[in-house]
Amino acid sequence: LYAGKRSIDFVGRWKLWLLLAGVIVAVAVGGLVTKGLDYGIEFVGGAEYRVSLPSDQVTQSLADDLREAVAGTGIENAQSPVVSTSGSEAVLIQTQPLSGEESKKVVETILKTSGASKDQLSQTELGASWGKEVAKRSLIGLGVFLVLVVLFIWAYFQQWKMSAAAMIALVHDVLITIGVYALSGFEVTPATVTGVLTILGFSLYDTVVVFDKVKENTKNLSKTRMTYAEAANLAVNQTLVRSINTSLVALLPVAALLYVGI
Repeated sequence: LYAGKRSIDFVGRWKLWLLLAGVIVAVAVGGLVTKGLDYGIEFVGGAEYRVSLPSDQVTQSLADDLREAVAGTGIENAQSPVVSTSGSEAVLIQTQPLSGEESKKVVETILKTSGASKDQLSQTELGASWGKEVAKRSLIGLGVFLVLVVLFIWAYFQQWKMSAAAMIALVHDVLITIGVYALSGFEVTPATVTGVLTILGFSLYDTVVVFDKVKENTKNLSKTRMTYAEAANLAVNQTLVRSINTSLVALLPVAALLYVGI
């Protein structure tokens, strides 16, 4: 692929790639429109219950039992509680905003299921103001980031078409990511914002690498027998090898984290 002895005709089959990308983006947007995003309590507010227990009792089995018990209370805002262990010290239960009576019923259910006493249970009401502030600042930061990216690519490559293509690539990657969150029901938390910004960084990195190789291959095009399309296609194939290797290396620590998490 790198030497050009074997190659994938990316440029010649641009209609096929555009169609595939369009279908994927359409599915992602459709999921976003029909199902929407499941915002965490940091954004919409809610209640958090912390049950402090001895380390030998803080297990995933107990967390699963608490999740089923709280969901079985029949309270609408507690149908999908987020239950997790906090190290080996406590179990955290998060629900949507509850009334006084509903919260009392949830507390009784938690105490009964976990066998804890009232002294071992603490309750916190979480407001949505912090999450809204994070979202606001994230959007401002994203806007500044995109403006700087456009200026950087335009100044470096001196072609507005490459700046436009970079923006399209960024929007493409972000839409697919958000669509996966909507279709899968993943909860959107402040960590999600970090993840999206990381994806933007990877997308921009690959964009710059590809365009830089295209610029290099087409610099002395008049001295070769290649057309611009052929030189650009060679550049994409050459960077494909690098992108695959870089992605595999980046996925190794992620795979390790997923394995440990499971």
